[in-house]
Amino acid sequence: MTTPSIDAHVRLDVHPTHSSAVTAVLTGSQAHIACVALEADNWSVVGKNTLVLARIDHEEPYWAEWAAEQLVAEGITVEITPKLREAMDEEWIWANYPMPWCTRSEIRQVSAEAQKIHDDIRHGHLLIHAHAEDSHTTVAVGTYLSSGKSVYLHGENHLRQIADTFQSPAAALVAFEMAHGDAMRPGPAPLTDTEQDTARALSSPGVAPREAEPSQPEPEAVPVYAADADDHGALLDTFLEAHRDWQKWRTWSDETTHAIHENQTLRIEHVHETAAHETAWTVAAYETPVSDRTWVLTATGATPAPVMQDLLIHLADTDGWNTVVSTPVDEKMVAVATQPLTDAGWKYALREHGIRWTSPDGGAGVQFDPLTAQQPQNLATWTVWGGTDPDRPAWTLTASPYTPSTLLANLSENLAHGIGTNRNPPTNRERGTSIATTRPGIPTGLTGPAAGWTR
Repeated sequence: MTTPSIDAHVRLDVHPTHSSAVTAVLTGSQAHIACVALEADNWSVVGKNTLVLARIDHEEPYWAEWAAEQLVAEGITVEITPKLREAMDEEWIWANYPMPWCTRSEIRQVSAEAQKIHDDIRHGHLLIHAHAEDSHTTVAVGTYLSSGKSVYLHGENHLRQIADTFQSPAAALVAFEMAHGDAMRPGPAPLTDTEQDTARALSSPGVAPREAEPSQPEPEAVPVYAADADDHGALLDTFLEAHRDWQKWRTWSDETTHAIHENQTLRIEHVHETAAHETAWTVAAYETPVSDRTWVLTATGATPAPVMQDLLIHLADTDGWNTVVSTPVDEKMVAVATQPLTDAGWKYALREHGIRWTSPDGGAGVQFDPLTAQQPQNLATWTVWGGTDPDRPAWTLTASPYTPSTLLANLSENLAHGIGTNRNPPTNRERGTSIATTRPGIPTGLTGPAAGWTR
């Protein structure tokens, strides 16, 4: 039997301001039918023909996909945006999950039960009488108003469970007071950060406010070390889309993306929404999938996009890097790594803590510290920075002693001759030179299982 078509269109998208939440915008003469169906699945109306799904377990993309299948089965047209589809297809696990024996579907079932408890409390179906702190988590006692059954709750957010039941509120309160004594407090516990974020998502319209965009100045060609940082996340996504021999996953909080090469000895970590001077990128290499780290490279959030793109291109060339432990850096390796800088006229000087090369315009520098070159655990034998003051750099990139000289030479080549764009560049007088005196850029690129990285 053919399912009758309903004049309703549902557009599902990621929430513009709340991580993992999903929005639904309804159109059509029978949009109310889709609205009733979504409300029955715990979506919340936040505006005219607009609903939001926000959960404490961050499983919104999964349940949004499930809802889409149900709507389509009812004859309702559903559109899923590419960004939401990507979130639906992305696999992730809870880091340090306290029940590691559970399968992914079992974890989702535990979370769904915790979500139901949360919703029952939020909608007033479950009245909480008292709560207490117990071994770094929260416990509580309450009663379901419809059935009169009282319950003992243990845990927070996606781990909250019904640990015991009682026939009456009096019996539940007596048992709770005997177990927790002076720690017992009346009423429900304060909302957790996750619950507060979920509540904000459920009270927001689900559409990012549209602001008038100020006119942007025309971007100007500048040396690569003075270029804009742009969107590092998009940069990594483009790289991974083009190189299927790398596997990607993101943490449940959506704050970090991890990528690992298929040989399991080179890994990339990118922390999103990082401050300009904080570490946003970590590349780590290992001789074998289970060995200690052999070399590591880091970069801050303001590192120019062309520098990071060049490094990623180098990572894509498996002949351009290796993870096998080699001899410590020596004079010959330093000369190879910095030859492009010398050829381009970078100023060379001996410093108290090593050798420094400075760009002709004073806008970037590279420093090698020989005192740390024999210490594999050191993370900053090589330091690269942008800006006129090395003590207050605009961005910083560091590399450990065993970082391949080919990678460093490739980086030097890009720094010496690469060109990028900047929407707010310094004047030529501030730079001390004109970009017209710089040779055209040469396409180049970069290159690091770190203990504790979680897939």
